Formats: sequence, structure tokens, C-alpha cells
Amino acid sequence: MLGEQASQRASLEARARSILESAGYERIETPAFEATELFARGVGESTDIVRKEMFTLQDQGGRSLTLRPEGTAPVCRAYVEHGMHKRRQPVKLWYLSSFFRHERAQAGRYRQFWQVGAESIGSEDPAVDAESIALLAALLAEAGVMGLRLRLSSLGSAHARGEYRERLQAHLRANEASLSHDVRSRIELNPLRAFDSDDADTQSVMRTAPLLLEHLDADDAEHFAQVRRLLDVAGVAYEIDPTLVRGLDYYTRTVFEFTSDELGAQSGVGGGGRYDGLIERLGGSPTPGMGWAAGIERIMLAGERSRIGASSEVAAHATVLAPVELFVALDGSREELRGAAFALLSEARSAGLSAQMDLGGRSLKGQLGHADALGARYVAIVGDEQTVLKDMQGGGQQTVAANTVVHAVLRSHHAL
Repeated sequence: MLGEQASQRASLEARARSILESAGYERIETPAFEATELFARGVGESTDIVRKEMFTLQDQGGRSLTLRPEGTAPVCRAYVEHGMHKRRQPVKLWYLSSFFRHERAQAGRYRQFWQVGAESIGSEDPAVDAESIALLAALLAEAGVMGLRLRLSSLGSAHARGEYRERLQAHLRANEASLSHDVRSRIELNPLRAFDSDDADTQSVMRTAPLLLEHLDADDAEHFAQVRRLLDVAGVAYEIDPTLVRGLDYYTRTVFEFTSDELGAQSGVGGGGRYDGLIERLGGSPTPGMGWAAGIERIMLAGERSRIGASSEVAAHATVLAPVELFVALDGSREELRGAAFALLSEARSAGLSAQMDLGGRSLKGQLGHADALGARYVAIVGDEQTVLKDMQGGGQQTVAANTVVHAVLRSHHAL
């Protein structure tokens, strides 16, 4: 990394800090070395990462250690070991760290590389999924990533994939002679990875394979529908891709990937998904989670240098943890209210406000208590017939039109 690149990366880090900490994400840094078992259990023994790409050694005490190849499993380990389940849920964390994989080095893909990532652990609310995706979309837009596309799908919950898995395995066995050796070796362990194959004959077989999106159970289908509705109200464009499976075994339900036409065949910029069984796999209680990671080098390759390099203003406004200027609460549980609240949250963030909303399914009283604990300046209570804007410091409140909330908060700032 040379001087100009260092400046660009510092700017990108400042933008990530500003966007994520304004949304209530706290910085976390995990060790570069972790126990090898963490990745074997968490990432999955059938993945390319564990089978082919990890840098592993034995220390003087005979323990097997691995340079971290990805960030989610270490963050989840930290969540379990440090008792984060006792904190208000979901716990929202972000990182910008170096990672290591034994890959063929090429432009934007190195054996030591950097990723920015975010994890939201402790809530299965579809709004968590939508918020996570929207935040990465905002970061990539801020960095000026060109030719950006968002692919979106659902893998369903782990217990509901059994019947589909058997159908897919039957399809693969019936066409086994046409599959690559790598895909044949994983028919029993991880048949979904066949969708990722770049082998021409395997791709031909997969064109007629059954699709998981067509076999979701009712709960998984409704969860995915809610995620899409919230992305729609937030103005985040996406393409449904039923062949998207991602490369790690811990994913459940929502999965997504951002690609850039600027990067050619290796077009992935960042992505992630939900991992509702990972905490339990690592020894914790059943705990839902959602997260993503994006490659710093790949963002820089696909982004406009003029925009990535303009760091001074962003860095000047980045804080250790941004004060919450607006907290959006719901007075009711109807799906339309959730959409209206999420639209208001998106509008507030687009206007530069530090804004959060309830993602833990709390009652209105619980939401107000959470807003107070966060030190929120204002709370917008979105109800069936009206929106109330509550001044948490001054004590007053007023009924306002939902489309004037952000203007009212901004106007109060200017008056200070």
C-alpha cells in the first residue's frame, strides 16, 4: 500500500465510521489469530475457505491457530465470550480489519486484504436485514462505486431446507457424470455450492436444477417479502437472484451481494446475509444475526477516486459514537406502520441525521426507554392516524405530518 492508496483508504474508513456509527454500530476489533476450530465449526468444513484457503500453524503449546479469513465468526465468538447477550438487543458492531486467504493474487484480490463489515446480533426482525443492506448501499454510493448492482435472495431457515436439499441432491446425482470433480465431492456435504461453480458443464446442469426460492416455507417466504418491502420504501434497488447462495455455510434466510460492472468477471464488492444458527454453533444460546463485509481494495478499484479521496469533511464530522438525533418508534404492530417508520428512518439518514429505530420488538414504553438510554434528542412516534414528535430533552411534543418530521428536527438544529 502506497501513499495515495493510504489516503484513499483513510477516507473510506472515515466514511464507514460516519455512516455506521450514526446508525448505532460500535467499533470492534478481534485478534488476527483465532483457534482453527472456530472457522471449521463456524464457516463450515465444506467451504473453500476452510478446505483450501486458510493460513494455519501450530504454536509452541501445540494449539492449532489460523489467521482470520473472515470477520463474522470472530465477532460472534466475542459476542458469546463477553456476555453481549446481556446488553440491549440487537447488539450492533462494525469493524475494519485485515484478513488472510491463500488465493491466487490478482487485482483487488490479495492474500492479505482489508474488509469493512457490520454485524447486528440478537433480532430476527426483517428490518434488521433491510437496514444492514441499506447501510452498505449508502457506503458504496458514498464511495462512488460505479456500475453497482444488488443481487438478493433467501436460503430459508436451516430446518426448512431439508426437503429442498434432498431434491437438489437427487438432481445432482442424476447428472453426476456432467459435474466437475469439486461439485461431485460436495453433493452430500453442501450441494447448494453447485450454483457457484464456474465449470461450463456444471452450469448447464444447474440451469434445470430446482430453486430454493420456490420451496421456502410460509414463515421464510413472509420474512423475505417483508425485507423486500422495506428495501422498496427505502429506495434500494435490487434484483432477485434465486441462484445466489454465497460461499459460507452459516447463512440462513436473507443473502445478498453487491457487484460492480467495473470489476469484470470478479465483480463482487461486498455482501452477506442472515446467520441465525451461528451463535448456537459456537456454544451460545440460539441467537439470530445479520451482517456483511465489503472489500476495501475492491471498493477503491470500483470507486471514483475524487469521491473516495475527499476525506477531510467526513473525517471532521466522524465521532467516537454519534449522538442519536432522531429515534423512530412504532405505536402499533401493523406492517404498514413498520414500512412508514423505515421510510422515515431512511429519509432522516439521507438528510445527514444520526437516526435509529427499534429492531428488537419492544413495546412503545420499551422503545421510549431505549431512546432515552441512547440519549436521543427527538423521538418520532409513528401511529395509525398520526405521528408525534417528542422532544426528549425539552419535554414537549407535537403532532406533525410524517413527511415533515425530518424538516422539523433539522430546523431545531439550526435554531440552536
